[in-house]
Amino acid sequence: METGGLRRAYDGVFAEIDGATFGPAPEGQLSAEQIVAHLVANDELMIQATEALLAGSPFAYYELEEDIHRPQLDALAAEHGGLRGLTALLHDTSDRLCGLVDQLGLAADTPVETHLREGFDLIVDEPLPWSRTLDLHTRVHLPKHQSQLHLLRT
Repeated sequence: METGGLRRAYDGVFAEIDGATFGPAPEGQLSAEQIVAHLVANDELMIQATEALLAGSPFAYYELEEDIHRPQLDALAAEHGGLRGLTALLHDTSDRLCGLVDQLGLAADTPVETHLREGFDLIVDEPLPWSRTLDLHTRVHLPKHQSQLHLLRT
């Protein structure tokens, strides 16, 4: 599976973060640190599913819901020293994910039980070919958070 689009989507996120300062998030929305922590947590989940497929598993599971991780996101930010540490971690997780996706080949078509909820923009609750979930991540999920980061810039 080709990862050029996925890598470009991550580059867009990094372009919003690099050298930027961020203001507080509006009530009920994620801060810049929480957004980056969310992307790191999501990458880890996607890495696990991709590794399962590469190991030959006929079944993989991927679940990401928007609000269930807020306390964990704050803990992850504190653990890694805030936005700078999280950004370094996101560089690592995104590189690992893209490297694994590059290896998928035909396994990219394996159905993965997928449960996603990102506001009202992205709701999935069904098995999808993993390539389709990766496409949603590339075309919807990462650009959504890139836009959120852009709006938080000061």
